[in-house]
Amino acid sequence: MDLRRKGYLILLLIWVLAVAVKGENVVFNVKHKYGGRGGSILKELKAHDSRRHGRMLAAVDFELGGNGQPTDAALYYTKLTIGTPSKDYHVQVDTGSDILWVNCAGCMRCPSKSSLGIELKLYDLKASSTGKSVSCDQDFCTDMFNAPYSDCRVGSPCEYQVTYGDGSSTSGYFVKDFIHFDQVSGDLQTTSMNGSIAFGCSSRQSGELGSSTQAVDGIIGFGQANSSLISQLAASGKVNKVFSHCLEGSDGGGIFAIGQVVQPKVKSTPLVPNEPHYNVVMKGIEVNGEALNIPTTIFDAGSNRGTIIDSGTTLAYLPNKVYDALMSKLMARQPDLTTHLVEGTFHCFYFSKKIDDGFPVVTFQFANSLSLKVYPHDYLFSVNDNEWCIGWQDSGMQTKDGKEITLLGDLVLSNKLVLYDLENQSIGWTEYNCSSSIKVRDGTSGKVYTVGAHNISSASTLNSRMVFTFFILVISLLCNLLK
Repeated sequence: MDLRRKGYLILLLIWVLAVAVKGENVVFNVKHKYGGRGGSILKELKAHDSRRHGRMLAAVDFELGGNGQPTDAALYYTKLTIGTPSKDYHVQVDTGSDILWVNCAGCMRCPSKSSLGIELKLYDLKASSTGKSVSCDQDFCTDMFNAPYSDCRVGSPCEYQVTYGDGSSTSGYFVKDFIHFDQVSGDLQTTSMNGSIAFGCSSRQSGELGSSTQAVDGIIGFGQANSSLISQLAASGKVNKVFSHCLEGSDGGGIFAIGQVVQPKVKSTPLVPNEPHYNVVMKGIEVNGEALNIPTTIFDAGSNRGTIIDSGTTLAYLPNKVYDALMSKLMARQPDLTTHLVEGTFHCFYFSKKIDDGFPVVTFQFANSLSLKVYPHDYLFSVNDNEWCIGWQDSGMQTKDGKEITLLGDLVLSNKLVLYDLENQSIGWTEYNCSSSIKVRDGTSGKVYTVGAHNISSASTLNSRMVFTFFILVISLLCNLLK
């Protein structure tokens, strides 16, 4: 997919998260897809990122519709309850893609089994008394690309198709149905509520999407397009397009919020305008406070402008000259170390001391004097006893067309509260204890609520590891969506 279409991330921990949407506020459980840690998964992990980057850099073809540390964060999924009578569906939570879609009854080549320990289900529009089809002449459909559907016949389905760079695709039509949320009615208190949301009903899949053993029932996107969930909610005029996530990098736990974060304070940098992804301007890189000797214009290489911030990619990818200079600086601290390749691409070494004492801190500098520090325990990961691998990757080796990109994934985003302010076209972050709590302001009452990460027991066959709290701060929002 392009950066806004995230493929299935090969990661190594299973997390459980709860997400709260506050209109009042709403909570739903989110789980990370993978568990385990070690060298055996490295090949799959790299393959995932490679497939993902092929998708990111490819053209995305829609007929109509919109479109995270190797072991800890990034792509995660939630259990959504949809329809009447309600049924549970597991969908990936994706900060870069643009629609919510689920596999539907009659789908061709939709996966029927998953190695994740979840039961896959197909949404059936006819089986839900509250489900409605979305026709191509309805506003939601025509708003997808801010243009009318040229071949629309009144009453015909609002169709979509996404073709990915690796040859995978999904296509189908849009429907509208109740999605059931746990509404936060106070500090750590919830009540039940429903909201009517338009989402994609996948009727055909091909390639990786149709054959992945790590399959889930669909994807829920938080991109910038009109079709994304956050855009739909904001289109009511009641909610600002602001969301944040905080992924705890060691023990599991975290927060995912829509709404104004009051605490902690987050400094931001502007998003590069007119880009489909979350692109920012990098000014330089420091290693233990010493500037890396590289031309800053190198970060503009390729057709993508600026540096991409992507919580759906596991590692971090740098242009060749930047990668070589950075690796040279890092290894200069340990000149006697000998590196070896694992799975053909990961540079690894044996080291028995504390890595945070033996290697330098890497700091990325961005426009508006925003910095992002990455510690050795972030960019180095253990695959065996005293065997460590380096998470920095040469981006020139990652894309099918050889284009170099600067892409920072969850290797650098863990243990930080990352705030996406689409209203002001900015993104920011601050180092934070993601297992603690944040304060969010209710847009209607002005009250400030403390929202914390939790460890909860899973209702599915997966182990619980993480709870995300997901806020939408307007009380009347979902009432409007029910109309």
